[in-house]
Amino acid sequence: MARRRQIYEGKAKILYEGPEPGTLIQYFKDDATAFNAQKKGTINGKGVLNNRISEHVFTMLDHIGVPTHFIRRLNMREQLIRQVEIVPIEVVVRNVAAGSLSKRLGIEEGVKLPRTIIEYYYKDDALGDPMVTDEHIACFGWASQEEMHDIADLAIRVNDFLSGMFAAIGIRLVDFKLEFGRVWDNDFGRIILADEISPDGCRLWDMATNEKLDKDRFRRDLGGEVEAYQEVARRLGLLPEGGDTAVLDLEEHRKSRGK
Repeated sequence: MARRRQIYEGKAKILYEGPEPGTLIQYFKDDATAFNAQKKGTINGKGVLNNRISEHVFTMLDHIGVPTHFIRRLNMREQLIRQVEIVPIEVVVRNVAAGSLSKRLGIEEGVKLPRTIIEYYYKDDALGDPMVTDEHIACFGWASQEEMHDIADLAIRVNDFLSGMFAAIGIRLVDFKLEFGRVWDNDFGRIILADEISPDGCRLWDMATNEKLDKDRFRRDLGGEVEAYQEVARRLGLLPEGGDTAVLDLEEHRKSRGK
């Protein structure tokens, strides 16, 4: 597909004009960032793996009636998605204490929470994506009360489904982030799931060993990032056994074949 006009570039993805009105092409990069882009690097093949994993997850969510922006995967690194008006709130769903929650509250990482927690963060890199409450969201008009009810309900549905899906392949869903957007039908707007769901935005631990299979391997300089992402894809049935030989970079693949 011919490359189209760039609409937006974020830390992990680029959005291009889509082939039809109301659509975009979402391109997954290999760039890796952490701590609000204070740490930057590259994980070779990450974009390919995240594209496949997110495609799989969004397709499964569609099957249970969760509305999403995903239309179809176009190639190794690109998806066709619906254009949405992004709600400027990052939704974090937590099942196990880890990351900033452990630091803020002094709770040891790995402690199972008595109940699932939903946190909201205002999407603003310059401010460091500060945590906000429903009161802030209502006060500044970032989303209506009805929209926030829909967001919370969808977040819980997604969490319930993904927790079971990952548990079935021996992975604990510790926490994850979601983004939502509005789609409009004349003057009526409704909330749908947007962005991506992949090891970039989820904490995924092996249930037997607690080995991290997500971007924490990059954040904490643990190494083995590509292998961890591949392991998630392999357990989901997206890579064959011996999937380390899967094509993760088309140009390198062509060079290796002398084409």
